[in-house]
This record gives sequence, structure tokens and C-alpha cells, in this order.
Amino acid sequence: MNINTTKILGILMVLSLHFAFGQQDPQFTQYMYNTLSVNSAYAGSRGHMSVTGIHRSQWVGIDGAPRTQTLTIDSPIGKKVGLGLSIVNDEIGPSDEFYVDLNFSYTIKASETQRLSFGIKGGGRLFNIDWTKGQAQNPDLIFQQNINNQFLPTVGAGLYLHSEKSYIGVSVPNFFTDQHYDDIQQSLAAERLHFFFIGGLVFDLSGNTRFKPAVLVKHVVGAPLIADISANFMFYDRLRLGASYRWDDSVSGLAGFQITPGVLIGYAFDYTTTELQQFTTGSHEVMIRFELKSEEKRLKSPRFF
Repeated sequence: MNINTTKILGILMVLSLHFAFGQQDPQFTQYMYNTLSVNSAYAGSRGHMSVTGIHRSQWVGIDGAPRTQTLTIDSPIGKKVGLGLSIVNDEIGPSDEFYVDLNFSYTIKASETQRLSFGIKGGGRLFNIDWTKGQAQNPDLIFQQNINNQFLPTVGAGLYLHSEKSYIGVSVPNFFTDQHYDDIQQSLAAERLHFFFIGGLVFDLSGNTRFKPAVLVKHVVGAPLIADISANFMFYDRLRLGASYRWDDSVSGLAGFQITPGVLIGYAFDYTTTELQQFTTGSHEVMIRFELKSEEKRLKSPRFF
């Protein structure tokens, strides 16, 4: 057995471990800036229009590894209603999926300091598979019928309880269990139902330093829980530094800089803790967020979530 064959078999074994754990929806290390894609009730909660874009290159160095881009736009409409648009493009192996979802939220006062938002979303995804792409183990795969722009509907819902210093949320991004591409079996498989829980707290450590621990837990029906735990610091309302740990998967470093009151940029690097570290140099994410604030809100310190 030559070394190339050994490497290929090793990659397949490790990938089978990852995908057996139910990782079907795109994942982001900077999930704290991508809340709308996970929970529709987040729409409009920042109090002004926000536009966020993220690009993720996962497992750099492995052919056919996931590459994902997302764009979200959301804004309050009046005091109780929020609207949002979420667009995701996800590529892996011979498949690519393009999601477009409209989000609606309605917010009520839960207490003197907390608000409860109810969210629903609707949209669809275009699903494509070109069997001539990627590295197929079985050459006969290229004779399978390609899928071109197959439309699959999405309907989801969420709850989001938030205040100036804390938030928790639960959501199901899509109630439909349609089909997706299984990279291990190299065939179509049933999409599983996803449940998300998010939570975070903000602590003022000093007049110039704030600390925010946060968590995202994903449960895929028939698979173990996947948990992301992060801790971020904000210094002088400008610089953000932090670290994240994805359970049994990776450790990450995060950095962000508030260029202007309305422009935030961020970067995250993931170092895998699995056997994949033999074949990849890591995963990279870049993020940019634009916020359209009134002059009154520009005087306030940046929101940490």
C-alpha cells in the first residue's frame, strides 16, 4: 500500500466520523455574528439595519472540503416587528446548495429588562449535484443522473429572549426533512431535523473591557449533540479577541475590529483536534458587518451580540 492510498483511506475514515455525527447544515465559528441564519426571531433585535457577510473555507488542503458563504440583512419595522433576509451558499464535493429565506419576528415585553421575540421563516434552497466533480471512489458515480437546481422548500421557527446583557434562544431552522448530499456514502441521503440552542451573557469587567461567554448547541435527530463554547473580550469598544472550542472537533481563535461605528470586521481560525490535522492546515473564516444607525445610536457603545 503506497502512502497516497494510506492518506486517502485516513481522510475517508476521519470524514466518516465527522459526518456520522450529523453535521449537515453549514457551521460557522463566528456563529455570534450569524444568528439570523440559525434563529428567525433574531430579526430586527439590534434596533437598526444590519448587513453581515461571512466566508468560510473549511479543512483547507482537502479537495472537496466545505466552502460556505452567507449574507444576512435584517431591520426592525416599527417597535415590535422585525424582517430579515438570509442567503447561504454551501459547496462540498460534487454538490452545492443555495438557500434563500425570509424571516419575520414579533417582539413583546417579557419583563422590565427583557423582551421575547417569536420568529418564523420561509424560503427554499436550490440543490445541485454534478457527479463529474469531486474525488469519487467509484467511477460508476459519474454515470448517475445529475441534479440541477432542484427546489426544496424551507420553513422554520424560533424563540429569542434577550436584554441588554443576555440572550437565550431555541429554534428549528427547517421542519422539512428533504434530501442532501452524503459525502461518505457519495449518494443522496435524508436531511435530518436540526434543533439549535444559543445563549450568552455580557459582563462589564471595567470601564473599557467587556467579557462575553456564549454557547451554541446543535442537536440533529439520531446523532450526538454538537456544542460550540466561546469566550470573547471587547476592549475600548474597538478590539475583540476570543477563543472557541467545538466539542471533540476543534479549537479556534477569533479577532475583530470596529473600524468605524458602522463597520466591523472579524476573522477566525480553526485548528482541528481530530485526525484530520494530518491532512489540513485548518479552517478560515472572514466576516464583515455594516450597520446603519441613527445619530443617536451612534453615540452608544457597540452591541456585543
